Amino acid sequence: MATRPQFPGLRSLLSLRNASLRSGVLTGVYLSCVFVAWLYVANRVRELESFAGIRNLAAGTVVILLMLIPVLRFRREPARMFVSGLTAWTLLTLTYIAMEMNFSLLQSRMGGFHIFMLGAITYGFVAVFHWVFLLCAEARHRHVAQAGQGGVSASRPPLH
Repeated sequence: MATRPQFPGLRSLLSLRNASLRSGVLTGVYLSCVFVAWLYVANRVRELESFAGIRNLAAGTVVILLMLIPVLRFRREPARMFVSGLTAWTLLTLTYIAMEMNFSLLQSRMGGFHIFMLGAITYGFVAVFHWVFLLCAEARHRHVAQAGQGGVSASRPPLH
């Protein structure tokens, strides 16, 4: 029997029984690490100042790709997608608030509440969009299934 490899600290994360919370915590940790690395490279590595546009584009792309983890994992369950995304974004917001203490100009750019609302509204919009899409897909599936059954029953001779 093959066993799954266990990373240090993963066992405590697996104690979270809810998959959406577990995925949200992991995604939040990933987002926070990228954000902290982005801040430190932008403010402490002077050699890369000439590449600021490329650096910001790359970091923004990585953040957007990481934000897609809950969306892709729970694409058939919009409520769990929202819970996972909101958990991840809450951890990123807490990291942002902690980084405001070290980088004083960060707060003048955007406050912690604004950051939280940006992510909450984004994940809420995506979850509602997926929910409506799933409702439309289910309605279409039922319509096609009923139309297929109606065609089969019409071809049968009536029973007397």
